[in-house]
Amino acid sequence: MTNQASVQFILNGEPVEVELTPETKLVYILRNDLKLKGTRFGCGTGNCGSCTVLIDDQPVQSCDIALWSLQGKRVTTIEGLGTADAPHPIQSIFIDEQAAQCGYCINGMMMTLEGLLKKTSNPSDAELLAALDRHLCRCGTHMRILNAARRVIATIHGAAA
Repeated sequence: MTNQASVQFILNGEPVEVELTPETKLVYILRNDLKLKGTRFGCGTGNCGSCTVLIDDQPVQSCDIALWSLQGKRVTTIEGLGTADAPHPIQSIFIDEQAAQCGYCINGMMMTLEGLLKKTSNPSDAELLAALDRHLCRCGTHMRILNAARRVIATIHGAAA
């Protein structure tokens, strides 16, 4: 019998407890056990960024994060960012700018942008490009994604001023 671990953490503002093998990756826990499908499984090796979530406000690839490391942490997924009825400004602007074509990678990019904005309210263009550098997009909407991200930064920075 495999050993199980019971780990408690905060998911999108709500306490959760998960009992699985300690090495189970967060992306599987979110998608399979907690039924949150917004976090996408991409490469499974931490190279594409599709599975990005925030852990204690830091963007991380959830396919690299094991259950054992989540004890007491705050995890935010795209579902915790906003809803269809009350979208987060990042989500609204990305929709307005038609930043997604297939939509597979975009949730991870939005989570990375949210993490960047939690670190600094007015990141430079170089900081934005560096933050998004780990994300792979095959659709070719890179300019729309950057336009949306720049508009988000201008909107948030303008609101903070």
